[in-house]
This record gives sequence, C-alpha cells and structure tokens, in this order.
Amino acid sequence: MPVTWTFDDIPDQSGRTAIVTGASSGLGLIAAGQLAARGATVIMAVRDPAKGEQARAGMAGDLVVRRLDLADLDSVREFAAELRAEGRQVDLLLNNAGIAKQGNERSAQGYESVFATNHLGHFALTGLLLEIFRPDRDPRVVTVGSGFYRLLRGGPDLDDLTDRAGIDPPVAYIRSKQANALFGVELDRRLRRTGNPVRSLLAHPGMARTPMNRRYDSAGEWAVTRIGGLLLARSSESGTLPLLYAATAPTAQTGVFHGPPLFRWGNRLHARPVVAPADDRALAARLWQVSEEATGVRYLDAPKVATAPN
Repeated sequence: MPVTWTFDDIPDQSGRTAIVTGASSGLGLIAAGQLAARGATVIMAVRDPAKGEQARAGMAGDLVVRRLDLADLDSVREFAAELRAEGRQVDLLLNNAGIAKQGNERSAQGYESVFATNHLGHFALTGLLLEIFRPDRDPRVVTVGSGFYRLLRGGPDLDDLTDRAGIDPPVAYIRSKQANALFGVELDRRLRRTGNPVRSLLAHPGMARTPMNRRYDSAGEWAVTRIGGLLLARSSESGTLPLLYAATAPTAQTGVFHGPPLFRWGNRLHARPVVAPADDRALAARLWQVSEEATGVRYLDAPKVATAPN
C-alpha cells in the first residue's frame, strides 16, 4: 500500500556514514543535506570539488567533499582507494548521479558517456566499496533509476558500449536507466545468495525539477518536457523523498521500485513491482558480466553451473 512519508520521518542517522554521488546539486544535494541534518557523516562525491565545496558551505552537519568522476574508472578507483586509506567504514551508498546525452561524448575509457556515468561508474564504485560496509548498521546500496525504464523493449545494447551507431539522446538515457534497474535487482540477488548483510534497493524521483531536466537538445524535447511538466513535474524536494525512504526507512523493501505517484499533486510513496525488461534474470546476469569486463571490477560472482562428467 502507498505510504505517507516526509523528511521528518527520517530515522536518526547518528554514527552512520553515507556516500551520495552527484551531491553538488539537485536530488543529491537535498539528500546529502537531509542525511547530515539527522546526524550522518555524508561524503559528497562530486565531479567538481569547487562546486561541491560551495554547496557544502550552505549546509549544516558533517559533510565532506570528495572528487568522483563516474565517467572515468580511474577516478572511481582513486575515490575508493582514498576512503580505504582513511579507514572509512560505510553504511549507505546512494548511487544518485546521472547525466543525459549531450552530443556524441565518450567516457575516459571510450564508452558512451551516459551509460558509462549512470551505470558503469556506479557498478564499479559499488564493487570497490562493498568490503568497507559495516555489517551491523543496516547497510544499504540505493540505486536511483527512472520509471522510464519500461518505455523500451529489449534492455540496454550490451553489444555496443561505445555507441558506434550514434544512439538518440532519449534512448541513451532510458537504456542507462534500464541498466540501473537490472543492476539493482541483480545486486540484491547476489548479496542474498552470498549471505552479505548489505541490501540493494531501487528508487526513482518521478519527473522532478532538477538541473538535468532543464537541458533540451531540440524544440521537440522542450515542448514535451514543458507540457508533461504541467502534469508530472514535482519539486526536487518531493523527488528526493523516495530516495531517502529507500535509504533510511525501516519498512523499505528490496526487489521493488520505490517512487512517487505519477501526477505531481500526489504525495504518497509507492513500492511497485519491477517489470520488463528489468525483471529478466538472464539479461541482468549478462549485464553484470559485461559490466565486469568493461570496468575490470569483479565481485559477488554467480555460482558456476555444474556439468556432468563425460
């Protein structure tokens, strides 16, 4: 059943350490501020540390800015290595950062930039940090997806991570969000199978007014966004609620998508089933394999299938 839940319902976060990617603006900035206000130590993982410091200066609480460029796997490794060297322990990873396609950009390793940032960087980051999660403080990984993942059949193109064909911007974004959903549910399956106490949850903000949603590549995109926004677009604060619910609420579940109602005037949170293509276990397993090969980060390997001797 939908639940009524507000920032005031966030449990005490004292003694917990949270990492929030994309924390210098939009949903990530709000989430970081709310977690810190309730006692958490928050590591603001941002691409531009100067922008992150400027954002941090306006907030109260224990907030630390660290550089993280999710489109550069070397930066992801450096970020994780720095935390391990500091002896940090983590209770929450909020995989929030995301971009939309701007031209034909590639990541530092040559992958299509949206898929690299929204999925590959977070896949690698999660794996590199998994060993420093505290096992006894309700450890969670929350991956931020989008309800748009249902709009395309077939899932992400796992045969061409470099975008040789020149994918359209909306398609690139939706496929990256399909990867987020597939990753979130597959991560939880593997964590449960290995007895790992970390839980993997999925959340989405609905259509929230964030800086990313104010960029348009064409007059058509502007028109669709503006018209749709009249019915669907909610404030950034409202869009952040499902993320923090998944991150902190004792009642938050794995295996579902936590999000707001469709229309912007609704304020109760829903836990909806994960549907196609994100419920495809074979596709999720292949995405995992391709992601390991692309990032060089291996973790939570699936059990090998026994074969009968000849």
